[in-house]
Amino acid sequence: MAPALALLVLLAVAVSLAGADDPYRYYTWTVTYGPINPLGTTQQGILINGQFPGPRIDCVTNDNLIVNVVNNLDEPFLLTWNGIKQRKNSWQDGVAGTNCAIPPGANYTYKFQAKDQIGTFFYFPSLALHRAAGGFGALNVYQRPAIPVPYPPPAGDFTLLVGDWYAAGHKQLRQALDAGAAALPPPDGLLINGAQSATFVGDLGRTYLFRVSNVGLKASVNVRIQGHSLRLAEVEGTHPVQNAYDSLDIHPGQSLAFLVTLDKPPLDYAVVVSTRFAAANLTAVGTLHYAGATARAPGPLPPPPPGQFDWSLNQARSFRWNLTASAARPNPQGSFHYGTIPTSRTLVLASSSSAVLAGRRRCAVNGVSFVVPDTPLKLADNYNIANVMDWDGVPARPVGGAPPRAGTPVVRLNLHEFVEVVFQNTENEMQSWHLDGYDFWVVGYGNGQWTEMQRQTYNLVDAQARHTVQVYPNGWSAILVSLDNQGMWNLRSAIWDRQYLGQQLYLRVWTPEQSFANEYSIPTNAILCGRAAGLPH
Repeated sequence: MAPALALLVLLAVAVSLAGADDPYRYYTWTVTYGPINPLGTTQQGILINGQFPGPRIDCVTNDNLIVNVVNNLDEPFLLTWNGIKQRKNSWQDGVAGTNCAIPPGANYTYKFQAKDQIGTFFYFPSLALHRAAGGFGALNVYQRPAIPVPYPPPAGDFTLLVGDWYAAGHKQLRQALDAGAAALPPPDGLLINGAQSATFVGDLGRTYLFRVSNVGLKASVNVRIQGHSLRLAEVEGTHPVQNAYDSLDIHPGQSLAFLVTLDKPPLDYAVVVSTRFAAANLTAVGTLHYAGATARAPGPLPPPPPGQFDWSLNQARSFRWNLTASAARPNPQGSFHYGTIPTSRTLVLASSSSAVLAGRRRCAVNGVSFVVPDTPLKLADNYNIANVMDWDGVPARPVGGAPPRAGTPVVRLNLHEFVEVVFQNTENEMQSWHLDGYDFWVVGYGNGQWTEMQRQTYNLVDAQARHTVQVYPNGWSAILVSLDNQGMWNLRSAIWDRQYLGQQLYLRVWTPEQSFANEYSIPTNAILCGRAAGLPH
C-alpha cells in the first residue's frame, strides 16, 4: 500500500473510532409493592422487577445507561444514583429539585453515563421515605481494560448493601415525621443485602473484593470479618492508600471496597455488621465460606471497635488518597494539585434538628428549613419561572439569634469556582452530608467550633476524595470542591429523616456561556409538572 494511502486509511480509522459511541446498556424496571420478610415477619416492600434489593447494575466506565422505570406504586416515585456524577446532566439526578416525579401508572427513562468513574455506588428512591421500604440496589462501575487499578485482579467481588431497617412501613414513618416527630425512632434491625444474613463463597488462597454501601436511613455501621484483615481498596470511586484494618466504619450514604485474602484454615468465618454510636447495639451476621468448609471457625464473634467517636475519627483521618494510582483516565489521581488552588468562597453550614415551624419540628441549615417546591428548581431555572426558589436564601455562615424559617434556598455559584465548605455539627449525634454531581476532598475533621485557624490543620496534599462525609458530634468536617460540573445539585443530609425534615439545599453551578460542552439541554422526555406543566421542551 502506498504511504499516502496508508496514512489516509489510518486517519479514517482514527476518525471512526473517535466518533463511535460508548457502549449502551438498556434496562426496564417495573416498581411495585410486594411482600418481603427481612426481619422475620412479612411486611410491604418496594420491589424492582420483583426483587428486594433491586437489580444490580454492572457496567464499565463511560457506558451509557438507559433505565426505563415504570411506576406501579400508588404514589409518585423517583430514583437517584448515589455517587454517579451525571456530568453536565443534572436533568437525570432523580431528586425533587431536578426532576418531576414519575406519576403512578407512568414511566420515565433515565439516560446517563458513568462518565470517568470507577467504583462502588448505589441507587435508591429519593421521595416520601420510600427508601425505608426498599427500591435500592447496587451500581458497580468497572474500569476499562486500558486503565489499571492499583491491585491485581481479584478472584471475584461481592456486593454488600448494609443498613438499618424498620418493621414499620414507610407511610407510617412518614406520618410520624409529618406529625412533628423530631426524628425517627431507633431502627429494629440491620440488613445485609435485604436479609439478616448472607453468605459469600471463596477459595483458599485467593483474594476477593468486598463492595460495601450503607443504604440505611440513619445508622452508622461497622463492618468486620472474623480473623481476616481488610485492605482498603476504593472509597466512593477513588483509590486510597491501601492500609489494612481490622474493621471499617461506614456512615449513611457512604460506600467503600476492601480486599480480603482467604489465607486462614478453610472454615466458615463471621461477617459482622453492627451499629455504631447507638443506644441499642444491632448486629447482622453473614458468613465468609471457604469452598469445601464443613465447620465454623471457633471463638466468639469479633467485637466492635473500642471506644466511640475518637476511634472512628482517627480512622477517618487515616484514609489517604493514592496520588500515583490512575483514575478513570490514564493519569495519576494526584495530578490535580487541589491544595495549591485558592478558594473563591467559604460556606459554613450548621445544621439543627430543633427548629419549630408551624408547630412541627423541622431540621434546618443556618436557620433555614428546606421546603420542596411545587415545581422542580431545575425546571424553574430553565423556564425562568419566578418565585419558586430563594436565590442565595441560606446565609453563608450560621446566624445566631434569628428564628428559624422555611425556605427553598439555592446558592448561586460560578462554573469552575473552587469552594471551601465546612459542615458544623452543634448536636450530640452523628451527621452525614452528601453532594450530588461531585467528588470533593475531605481536608479536615475536628472537634468544637470551626474557625479560620483550623485551616492550618488541613491536609492539602493527599486528603481522601469522596462524595459523602461524616461529621462527628459537636465537631466539624471541611471539604474543598472544584465546581466543574454545571447544573442544579442537591447538597443534603444522608441521614434520611433529617433530609426529609429540611436539612438540605441546592447549589446552582452556572455560566452565561451556554454550550453542550458545559451542560446538556432539557431531555425531550422530561416530565413537566407544577408551573412548568404544558410548556414546550
